[in-house]
Amino acid sequence: MSKSFASTGDMSKKNVTFAEIGPDLYAYTAEGDPNSGVIVGEDCCMVIDAQATPAMASDVIARVAKITDKPIRYVVLTHYHAVRVLGASAYDAHGVIASDATYRLIEERGQQDWESEFGRFPRLFQDAESIPGLTWPNLVFGEELTVFLGKREVKLYHLGAGHTAGDIVAWVPDAQVMFSGDLVEFHSACYCGDAHLRDWPGTLDMIRGFDPKALVPGRGDALTNRATVHEAIAMTRDFVSSLYTTAELSVARGRSLKETYQEARAVMDPKFADFAIYEHCQPFNVARAFDEASGIDHPVIWTAERDREMWAALQG
Repeated sequence: MSKSFASTGDMSKKNVTFAEIGPDLYAYTAEGDPNSGVIVGEDCCMVIDAQATPAMASDVIARVAKITDKPIRYVVLTHYHAVRVLGASAYDAHGVIASDATYRLIEERGQQDWESEFGRFPRLFQDAESIPGLTWPNLVFGEELTVFLGKREVKLYHLGAGHTAGDIVAWVPDAQVMFSGDLVEFHSACYCGDAHLRDWPGTLDMIRGFDPKALVPGRGDALTNRATVHEAIAMTRDFVSSLYTTAELSVARGRSLKETYQEARAVMDPKFADFAIYEHCQPFNVARAFDEASGIDHPVIWTAERDREMWAALQG
């Protein structure tokens, strides 16, 4: 029997946790669903990742209102994926910030990604008709940008490719806390369908070099001590490396995509099968790893049609 396509079989409501992880720093998490972060400064706030729809963003906004009366002036998009960015219009923020690489990816594939993710994650697109259109950053940067929330400094870095070509992290120096987006996950599968798998471990090395006291990953519980941060980085590295190494060997041996998928499952299931969204991600992950190992450096655009065709070929 074929498995339910992507996350269409998961319609259960997730419990949201909104917790302080450092001084005036908060993590919005929901049992493996996309996380958001909140940084409260002297005169305003910054939200990291907007959620998938304005309706879902409104829950983040309501929780921020319970802890401060300071306005949300900035929304940071760690990357371009629809489940992260399409709720941005709800915030009425002065600045919507992303890397210039993310802006180019929105231009290239933003609409296709929206249609693809809507098909894969129906539960995450609550009140989808409220989305006014693609989210366009109005402040972009190359490698580094400093934003001041009053006197509080937030450093935004594009450390390198990984989950996508445009991932950025937010670093709060006064608290030594990082918001990593999907470059780091915790007990959740990495989605690698748009990844640069050979580059990802090096980007993780740079994150580890900050030695954060706490970190909000893209998915999974907030990490509130250095030991757990290091564990999450190591698990993410293991996931990405296991995937790519298996695909690279399989391609070198002349194996097909289907055979590569079976080999990757044999290697990765024992370690990661209980991680959130693993079954959803793995076909997309192996397809991208197979492509990269075959010399396709720029990820092929996922469309709603391509999603279904690949799923039928690997999971049918």
